[in-house]
Amino acid sequence: MTRVEVARRLLDAYGTGKPIPPLTSTYDDLTLEDAYAIQLLQIEELVAAGRVVKGHKVGLTSAAMQRLLGVGEPDYGHLLDDFFHLEHAPIPLGRFLQPRIEPEVAFVLAKPLRGPGVTVHEAIAAVDFVLPALEIVDSRIEAWKIGLLDTIADNASSGAVVLGSTPTDLGAVNLRLTGAVMTRNGAVVGTGAGGAVLGSPITSLVWLANTVGARGVTLEAGHVILPGSVCAMVPVAAGDTITATFGGLGSVTARFATDREDVR
Repeated sequence: MTRVEVARRLLDAYGTGKPIPPLTSTYDDLTLEDAYAIQLLQIEELVAAGRVVKGHKVGLTSAAMQRLLGVGEPDYGHLLDDFFHLEHAPIPLGRFLQPRIEPEVAFVLAKPLRGPGVTVHEAIAAVDFVLPALEIVDSRIEAWKIGLLDTIADNASSGAVVLGSTPTDLGAVNLRLTGAVMTRNGAVVGTGAGGAVLGSPITSLVWLANTVGARGVTLEAGHVILPGSVCAMVPVAAGDTITATFGGLGSVTARFATDREDVR
């Protein structure tokens, strides 16, 4: 196994439209450092081809997901410019392999955050505003049979982002207590609160700044940070409309193109 080989297999999965077997069952010697290096090799190739890093996401922030994968901390991935879709505009499902969706509170940074050593008050001071968001997660691993190293290497199962249009000052809400309801085609499919994200989404932001900082990465001003989902992800299909409504933050809607729509 070489890191370049695994990165190429993951990059090629979207071109072929076919997920690959779990990395952890294919490569016995895969390590945490390997997984993050494989993620970065893909990001570096995509950036070299003209795409731009616009933020980061944190995954595995719920106690349930950590227990499921047998881990004690989250993971992170990169958000690229073409991940971002406008509210209500049809999103083509063809760009995904196994899409699912989850509601999150997005941070938009006013100034850079560079760890290690970032504190809660420094993280709060760096936030410009928060937005309601929907993250479309996706996996290039067959049937979502992922372990920690699989999802890290697969850019933390990142897929796309839809941001709401109601910016809110961080001081105006208690993110720990902020509740959310997610509906699919009008039916409730998930509920949760910010406290499900490591106890508070702010804790997730601090963790991210310090974790990527130790790897020489700065969270840049203007970047979007997704700290983790407030409830379980659900699958989506062509024609679905997903709305997440957050107490004190407003709502955000993602609409997936029907099979008949011509989305270019």
